Amino acid sequence: MVFSFQTAVSTIYPPRCLGCGDKVLSDFGLCGPCWRDTLFIGGTICDSCGVPLPGEDRDETLTCDDCMRNPRPWSRGRSALIYKDNGRRLVLGLKHGDRQEIAKPAAQWMAQAMSDIPKENLIIAPVPLHWTRMVKRRYNQSALLAQALAKQTGLPVCPDLLQRPRRTPPMEGMTREVRFSSVKGAISVHPRRRHRLVARPVLIVDDVLTSGATLAVAADACLAAGSGPVYVVTLARTVKDA
Repeated sequence: MVFSFQTAVSTIYPPRCLGCGDKVLSDFGLCGPCWRDTLFIGGTICDSCGVPLPGEDRDETLTCDDCMRNPRPWSRGRSALIYKDNGRRLVLGLKHGDRQEIAKPAAQWMAQAMSDIPKENLIIAPVPLHWTRMVKRRYNQSALLAQALAKQTGLPVCPDLLQRPRRTPPMEGMTREVRFSSVKGAISVHPRRRHRLVARPVLIVDDVLTSGATLAVAADACLAAGSGPVYVVTLARTVKDA
């Protein structure tokens, strides 16, 4: 009976590609052309920020030039996609297009990307939105990703572990220096949630990593509040000349 009902639903509402809307074999999937147009990150990467590096995949830990010049406050960073072509469209659909269904498959890709991050006692926390932006957008895309990732991995999540008491301007078009100065001190640990991260590793979740300014401020806030090591994972990240 349940199988018949599901078959009827699939006939009336066949699964659609997350990218272009064409029919696919299963829910939350990508068609062939959209899969080819989605640049998944794999192979040799920077252990700190997850950016792809040239050369064959090796067992040794590698760090990109940018992270050597500007060390990150977090211990390890990973991203699932390159922010280009269909990866960019998926991020923007989730962030601005009310495409909340993207969060579930995105969490599967992110879980794969962070498979080498230690999971013991790890707690997930999304990058927070300022309340004015939350009212306008109605949801926090990073929180959707964090909740879906928690279901995918079985890890606990604290949606309001971090808070954003100060509104910051949109960072599109800003230089690296301006990005970091604009978000300085904008994120803090919620005083009633601090006990959940003391001496405990934290995984910070966001939709996209560009300069890493927002994630750095969030990581600094966790460390200042007494957390253990901090890790970050994003759905996508920008790559120069990608």
